Amino acid sequence: MSKVKTIWACKDCGHNQLKWTGSCPSCQNWNTLVEEVTTSEVKSRFESKRSEGARPVRIGDVRSGEAKRIMTKMGELDRIFGGGIVEGSLVLVGGEPGVGKSTLLLQLANALALQGLTVLYVCGEESTEQTSLRAKRLGIEHQNIYLLSETVFSTIRAHIDQLKPDAVIADSVQIIYKSELSSSPGSVVQVREIAMEFMHLAKGEGITSFLIGHVTKSGELAGPRVLEHIVDTVLEFEGDRQNGYRLLRSVKNRFGPTDEIAIFQMKETGLCEVPNPSEVFLEGRVRELAGSVIVPGLEGARSFLLEIQALVTQTAFATPSRKSTGLDQNRMALLLAVLEKRMKFPLHHCDVFVALTGGLKIVEPAIDLGILLAIASSFENRCLSSDLVVLGEVGLGGEVRAVSRVETRLKEAIHMGFRKCILPRRNLKGISPQISEKISLVGVDLVDDAMQNVLGSGAT
Repeated sequence: MSKVKTIWACKDCGHNQLKWTGSCPSCQNWNTLVEEVTTSEVKSRFESKRSEGARPVRIGDVRSGEAKRIMTKMGELDRIFGGGIVEGSLVLVGGEPGVGKSTLLLQLANALALQGLTVLYVCGEESTEQTSLRAKRLGIEHQNIYLLSETVFSTIRAHIDQLKPDAVIADSVQIIYKSELSSSPGSVVQVREIAMEFMHLAKGEGITSFLIGHVTKSGELAGPRVLEHIVDTVLEFEGDRQNGYRLLRSVKNRFGPTDEIAIFQMKETGLCEVPNPSEVFLEGRVRELAGSVIVPGLEGARSFLLEIQALVTQTAFATPSRKSTGLDQNRMALLLAVLEKRMKFPLHHCDVFVALTGGLKIVEPAIDLGILLAIASSFENRCLSSDLVVLGEVGLGGEVRAVSRVETRLKEAIHMGFRKCILPRRNLKGISPQISEKISLVGVDLVDDAMQNVLGSGAT
């Protein structure tokens, strides 16, 4: 007989308790506890769990070989996975509605099918006709791709046992549910149970599984935090609807590097790779423009050039505006305080707007000096050299601190035709002559030194 048990579960962190309280004792958030009814059964809890039990093995007896990977023939996607998708891995892809998650995984299913693999696409949120129309629009009609419009996991499991696919795509994990649990689809209990089922399916039978996850209004993955701990890889899909660029960011990867990014552009034929992001982000750049600075950003192993634009204007209100796009608002406020205190810029009666062009969001401290020079350039209405790049982290005392992997950044700047770089003086040590001969390097210790070099003054 099954035992029915009522618990209160936090929809943010997954914490369970027997009684309701106003705030969750684990994550301290208010009004996040929801009532859940769980069923404990005598039989095995997970349908996909392996029948044989694990045995303890000496660490020296374990045969550690290279994980077998599946190449998707999509260079950006293979690189973000660390050299291809590992067989039997569990991947979670999250993103805002309409950003292109289903389009990306349909293209991924087609890439796997072209290699002779069988792919089952569970389209729980759409009918098979809707998914088929999208696939035909993308030019995907391979016979090894099977569509299944189902939300009950036991039925999905039965089709998996019958079809025996090499890969399974679940769209989405919040819509699939187990009928023996009385809670609604998307609840904490249901999401946790479905994720565990797919984890046992991937590890027990070697079926590579992909889960599409919803996000909350704050941009975080919906469901308990344990969902991200269960899976092997977490990919976040960000989008800029105006320019059509999509950024796929690796947040967690047990089989490869984290903090890697892949850039795509949404077109009528689907998502197309962007092999040279610097060229794309700088194609609309206007030279000799006050308030514009080029900075070499770094994400994972890739460096690309970005344009920072600043606008400083007089305000008629008592409280000036401080707005930023693509940058950390708190970091910008800190840099403005350094500019006012250390360089004596009277910004207390000015509105300051700073934007990172291209629709990207970056929080790297190496662009601090570029932000300050862009603000100073707009304030004095003086243009910086068009072949100049700037990098450096700024401290509270106005000092310019060293940044990491400076040679990777300089190589990208040289490749794009820039001939001068302002960087921290400490980074001048160890730069190879092959790089220093191709670009003029100016080392600075203070923000005031950089102001003197590019603007001829350090304060107004």
